[in-house]
Amino acid sequence: MSMNGEYLRVTPEELTRALKDPEWAMDFAEEIQDSQDDETPLAEARHFTTHQTWNMLDFLLKRSVFLVDIVHGEEALPKADDWGYGPPRYVTADRVRLAADALTRMTYDQLIQGVDHGELTTAEVYPQIWDSPTSLDWARDLFAALTKFFEAAAADGHAMVIWLD
Repeated sequence: MSMNGEYLRVTPEELTRALKDPEWAMDFAEEIQDSQDDETPLAEARHFTTHQTWNMLDFLLKRSVFLVDIVHGEEALPKADDWGYGPPRYVTADRVRLAADALTRMTYDQLIQGVDHGELTTAEVYPQIWDSPTSLDWARDLFAALTKFFEAAAADGHAMVIWLD
């Protein structure tokens, strides 16, 4: 079984409800995942996954001293059950906007600049596939899509619930 990074765009009102009722939040996330198909444009999508690239993106973003924890979320969803590999966390709408602004000013080439693929092996970044320099390109397309997803969320004033499953 693989570990996947999962994102759910939520309105401020939905975040407030999620903070009070984490069981509702889990049901809501599942409902959105079930109802959204792969053809939904990122500007309209409420759910997004970085699949298994989450740990690589976390490594690269931390290395670049990114301002917002967009891989794990910044605050715990109180009293939430495990949604796969731990309870979900969230990023407020203001922090989503900050992250989106920073992401739009960053290219993937800048993100991987100066990184040796062996660093990911040494850091035990999941999954262990870092056997060549070209492995650094693995998350390129998902980074671009994640950027668009955050831009759309910021434009709509949405917060983000984030979890690993």
